[in-house]
Amino acid sequence: MGPAAAFLILLALHLQSNDALGQVIYEPEVVITPRVKYIDDCTTCTIYPSSGSHEGKVYVTDQFGRTSLSGSGGITKYAKTEFLPASVTGCTGNTCGQNAQCTIAGGRPVCSCFNGYTGDPLTYCRRAECLDNSECRGHLSCINEKCVNPCEGICGFNANCEVRNHVPVCSCPPGHTGDPFSSCRKFDPEELCHPSPCGSNTQCEVINNVPTCKCLPGYHGSPVAGCRHECESDSECGPQSACLEFRCQNPCSQCGENAECEGVRNHVAVCKCPRGYFGNPLISCKPECVSHSDCPPGKPACFYNQCKNPCDGVCGINANCQLKNGLTPVCSCPKDMTGNPFVSCRPFTKEDLCEPNPCGQNAKCTPGHDRYNKERPVCTCLPGYTGDPLRACIRGECLDDAECPDTRACINLSCQNPCINQCGINAMCNAKRHIAVCTCFPGYNGDALTQCHPVETAEPRIIHKCVTCNY
Repeated sequence: MGPAAAFLILLALHLQSNDALGQVIYEPEVVITPRVKYIDDCTTCTIYPSSGSHEGKVYVTDQFGRTSLSGSGGITKYAKTEFLPASVTGCTGNTCGQNAQCTIAGGRPVCSCFNGYTGDPLTYCRRAECLDNSECRGHLSCINEKCVNPCEGICGFNANCEVRNHVPVCSCPPGHTGDPFSSCRKFDPEELCHPSPCGSNTQCEVINNVPTCKCLPGYHGSPVAGCRHECESDSECGPQSACLEFRCQNPCSQCGENAECEGVRNHVAVCKCPRGYFGNPLISCKPECVSHSDCPPGKPACFYNQCKNPCDGVCGINANCQLKNGLTPVCSCPKDMTGNPFVSCRPFTKEDLCEPNPCGQNAKCTPGHDRYNKERPVCTCLPGYTGDPLRACIRGECLDDAECPDTRACINLSCQNPCINQCGINAMCNAKRHIAVCTCFPGYNGDALTQCHPVETAEPRIIHKCVTCNY
């Protein structure tokens, strides 16, 4: 095919629909062959003349509309194209556009895009965005060969749309109900009980947006299937129960006020009044007393609805009990006895004089006698302590010399000067190692512990001794 065939321009296109391919098909009705006409100006074009002296040559039109022979290095003639119709009856390599195919239908060529492509089959077909959902992202669907949001215009008023695996799913938002494909409205929780999902003899109540079924009072069973009376007679209950208010219950609830139930016999409760109570156990039992004023003098106190003597069993052996204010028991041992009046009382012994210890703090008690030779406790401070033993004794400053400075000695539990009144007349005392050291004054001698006397001295006698004499 010559170069002139490459510039065939197909006009007057006829649009047809091909259901099998799903693409647009064009049938070329007229093929236009260009003819070159040389004029002073030209529209932008490239011309391949089909005949004449220019056959096989290529002319190029620049941006200014000037056409020159390709490769000539200069501008030659200006040209303008005129189109003359010519008939085409077959498919050639240039009949259809890029990515398009040409077929003969009814003796005429028909152009159509390849499968999966779309566009103008006479010029250019581009590949479709998708052929099926697998070529789109999960939130998109392949519609008309394009990946689009499938939710647009699908769901009803106030409805939500969510794409799941390329498929739009319509739903009413939380707090709404209705048909998501037509319209959603705000949800009224009370609608859950209308109509009631419960069985017969039940009550439906919405709790936390959930319909809850329960049996009516006096009924039992499954509130979903239906409720009924638990019993109609005692024979429908166990031997320890009775049919009360259509329910099998403990018949002890039939006992009177303050009454006790000993058990159930043949569906009947055995009731009795508790100890200290009187009356009809099926109606009411009353106590012996309610306050102290209800009791006689021998039992003046009302304890737990019974009249009692508060001294009964309160005090110990050999102890006396007296009522204070007529109600409070006071226990004490007799005068010639001692001990714990709440446990036991016994005769006195010498050791009892010091039990409990009557002396002060840090003092000890020993049995002794007073000036009338009567037994009595004697209090003395503990060793190393001093003070009033009847009140409190305090620890002395020291117990031995080691607790005092070197020049002091521990005397009567205090650190004192050991020299006091220790040395004799004309003697002096120095304390060392806690001991008084007595010495006579200079010029005195004698017993420093008793008395020192002046030392008697003779007048000096001069003796002449010749050292160097010549006899």
